[in-house]
Amino acid sequence: MAGHVQDRWYRTEPGPDGKPVKVKTDRHGSGLRYRARYVGPDGTEKSKSFPDRQKRLAEQWLAQVETDMTRGQYIDPKAGRTTFRQYAEKWLSTHGNDPNTRWSMESQLRLHAFPYIGARPLGSFQPEHIREWLATLTRNGIVGPYARTIYANVRTVLSAAVDDGYLARNPCSARSVKAPVVDLKRVVPWQPERVFAVRAAMPERYQAMVDLGAGCGLRQGEILGIAVDAVDFDTETLHVVRQLKLSRSKPVFAPPKGGKLRDVPLPGPVADALRAHMKRFPPVEITLPWKTADGPMETHRLLFTAPGGGIVWRSELNPRQWKPALVAAGVIPEPRAGEDYAAAREHGMHALRHFYASALLDGGESVKAVSEYLGHSDPGLTLRVYAHLMPSSRERTRKAIASVYGKGQRSG
Repeated sequence: MAGHVQDRWYRTEPGPDGKPVKVKTDRHGSGLRYRARYVGPDGTEKSKSFPDRQKRLAEQWLAQVETDMTRGQYIDPKAGRTTFRQYAEKWLSTHGNDPNTRWSMESQLRLHAFPYIGARPLGSFQPEHIREWLATLTRNGIVGPYARTIYANVRTVLSAAVDDGYLARNPCSARSVKAPVVDLKRVVPWQPERVFAVRAAMPERYQAMVDLGAGCGLRQGEILGIAVDAVDFDTETLHVVRQLKLSRSKPVFAPPKGGKLRDVPLPGPVADALRAHMKRFPPVEITLPWKTADGPMETHRLLFTAPGGGIVWRSELNPRQWKPALVAAGVIPEPRAGEDYAAAREHGMHALRHFYASALLDGGESVKAVSEYLGHSDPGLTLRVYAHLMPSSRERTRKAIASVYGKGQRSG
């Protein structure tokens, strides 16, 4: 057994005959009687106290400590007393991820995790605590993809705590803990008529944005951050190398999502639309920090700017130009006087990317190529989102065999 159990109510002294006898100590009858003591892996003494008549429990505890040490599952009691918030803040400060991702995680934990599980010591976590916290999120209306992201952040922190020896097992790994459900809705791409109707309803200085979304598959941030040097008319290529985004509520230039730079074919009609746009609205030099609000400054000649010459804020573009265009095209209803536009998440500018992907797949382009042009992390993601839009394999089989038979019959 690791260590030993000390009886603090009695001490052993030599008797008159030289034999050891038990003598009451000054602490007899008060406080916790037994102290289980052992030396931890770091070389320092650890202990835990137990009340009278629980010597067997103290011995069992020491035996468990020894077992945990042997199995490599030992947790220092002091580390286990560290709260979730204390560890999470320390971990975030050394997290080598993208600063904007770190800030987003920090914000989500502060708003939705720390108030409920932040004060809980890591060593006391059980699966029930995670289940209770997830139930609280649901009651507070935090559901779907956002809830799943918050849960993933908490799980990541707890996994790191296990790696660092603060926790024996991640409670999120228990089978009774279920991640928030995300209802996967099938993408229903717009028809060309809708794309052109929305384009026509947009203000003239923003119409070419629709062409870049529907004709090149760019994300909104990539469209807002596209500069002259990204458009290569000679090779008919669009270099997607940056986006316009917010870092701690400040606009910055940053790499595309996931840091995935890519080259996208520039179709003739889109090239023509960009030429006309640049002639009508000459590009403007915009200087912003790179990646973070305190990053190095960069200057680029942006294709899309506000009427006053500054950047286009998506918080202004979406409600003041995009949604009115959706109304004009009959996509969403016109709001009543004094009301806001209807929520239309599925009809945001991302709908243009869905149109682009569906057009490529319908035209026979490979999933791998579509994934590359969209800037997805891997073709598997593209397949999961758009598999139902691919031409039926049965239909392709019928056509392929019919074609072979047709050729054979003609030659015979």
